[in-house]
Amino acid sequence: MKIHSKSGFTLVEIMIVVAIIGVLAAIAIPNLVKARKDAQRAACVQNLRAIEGAKEVWALDTRKGGNEGPQPTELYGSDKAIKSEPHCPAGGTYTIGTMDSKPTCSVTDHVLPN
Repeated sequence: MKIHSKSGFTLVEIMIVVAIIGVLAAIAIPNLVKARKDAQRAACVQNLRAIEGAKEVWALDTRKGGNEGPQPTELYGSDKAIKSEPHCPAGGTYTIGTMDSKPTCSVTDHVLPN
């Protein structure tokens, strides 16, 4: 007499595993999105700091200041303070501004701290 045993998972066991994976994903995905936004903000602020430093170098080299400001071609290039024009990782655009103002990003929470 032969005994046939069937092995495998029941439908209930598979549903429990899928539910656990769903709960873990519901916890992890919002944290992942927040971490990505925080990393983009930090990278953008570093770009703004680099632009601010390049503006200061430009002002010293050209003996300009106040309400005067550099053009992008005066800051970015192989022989300039910044080799290539920086881009916001979140898709924002940078405004260099004058020496009296800080550079800005079009993304609202990407702000150079005082």
